[in-house]
Amino acid sequence: MANQLQATTRAQSIWTLALTGIAFFMVALDSLVVVTALPAIQRELHASLATLEWTVNAFTLAYAAGITTAAALGDRFGRRRLFLMGLVLFSVASAACAVAPSATLLIAARAIQGLGAAVIMPLSLTILVSAFGPKRRAAIVGIWGGIGGLAIASGPLVGGAVTQGLDWHWIFWVNVPIGLIATLFSRVQLAESHGPATRLDLPAATLASAGAIAIVWSLMRSGELGWGNAQVLASLTGGVVLIGGFLLWERGAIDPMLPLRLFASRAFAAANLTAFLMAGSIFAAAFLIAQYFQFGLGYSPLDAGLRLLPWTATPFVVSPIAGLLSERIGRRPLMMAGLVVQAIGLTWIAQLASTGAAYGPFVLPLLIAGIGISMALPIAPAAVMSAVAPHDMGKASGVNSTLQRFGSAFAIAIAAAVFAANGHIGSPASFTTGFRPALMVVAALSILGAISALAIGERRPAVAAARVAA
Repeated sequence: MANQLQATTRAQSIWTLALTGIAFFMVALDSLVVVTALPAIQRELHASLATLEWTVNAFTLAYAAGITTAAALGDRFGRRRLFLMGLVLFSVASAACAVAPSATLLIAARAIQGLGAAVIMPLSLTILVSAFGPKRRAAIVGIWGGIGGLAIASGPLVGGAVTQGLDWHWIFWVNVPIGLIATLFSRVQLAESHGPATRLDLPAATLASAGAIAIVWSLMRSGELGWGNAQVLASLTGGVVLIGGFLLWERGAIDPMLPLRLFASRAFAAANLTAFLMAGSIFAAAFLIAQYFQFGLGYSPLDAGLRLLPWTATPFVVSPIAGLLSERIGRRPLMMAGLVVQAIGLTWIAQLASTGAAYGPFVLPLLIAGIGISMALPIAPAAVMSAVAPHDMGKASGVNSTLQRFGSAFAIAIAAAVFAANGHIGSPASFTTGFRPALMVVAALSILGAISALAIGERRPAVAAARVAA
């Protein structure tokens, strides 16, 4: 009887790992799978670069805005129930993306897809952690993180291969059967669980999301209309006011979505700012370089995805080594060095960029940028978590995930605004003219991230662990 029970428990654990891993991989893949498909989307839907930008940012902003609320709803109404709803929403929205007849409807469907992702991402981790004992949780969370890293690294390549081999619509169609099958098996194989019934901070989520959208929209339009335009100024002012209202609301909230007291810790504030700028520089650079390889150099979607591999594949080799080194020399030096090295690689790429350039000279700077960001990627979340007390780690993790996704949207908007002020997608020469300064701005964001890392304390991870244990 005991052996039978043990076998059943083991089988359920395997099912939990498989189903949550598949769902998380599907969501993480969609963060970057679209970047190599954007030129094909632009040709069919006759969209501008600003419109293409929204196909990424609509997903990212909705994703960022919904994470904390989705986790709280799962704790209250059942994590499996909300997880199933997220899978269905993501699958239906993916189908809507695939059949969208216009750029506007595609953007709307991407936003709904982002809401589905916001439900799946935190609940997949919570369900997974709940299914395993404390002794195995560290290893399981490591596997979960590795799945996300694999999805993000392979996103541009998968998007390029599917777009070239089939059609850009299929980067969305492929989610539908996977999502629906995962929903059916999750309904049968996953156990239901609940968490503490915390108060929902819906006003805060609304204010933060509306403010972020307004600011991102103003940044995007500034490249075309100029900063003196009334629409741009009104949107920017409105966004700042909404973010200010969000901060005021959070100061008085009983159970705030963003506990402002955590930012009294300099290390916590600096680590989150660094993560914000780090995520922004990665996604904005991927957005720009993938388009340059196609619009500027004429590569196919698959060729563009393959040529990004020296950059996107390095985390598999470098990140584990960086994690081990941080135990010896501390987190701050590695984060600073990594972001500076990435900035050097991106600056080098910007200097090499020209119409008709050969690919060979880009390999080394891509590799350098990849090594740099791989040094910072695994350390930034750890720096955030070590800056708070154990009972605040859940909130700290949610804050960090949300800010990283907002950082992606803001950086893409800034880069696109600089591009629009200097070039356009009408010809390879005009695209390259806008690409160079835009990528230089992204490199500057990476440098700002390195500067913000200066404020992170020198406490070594072993010391932090001793403090938490105490």
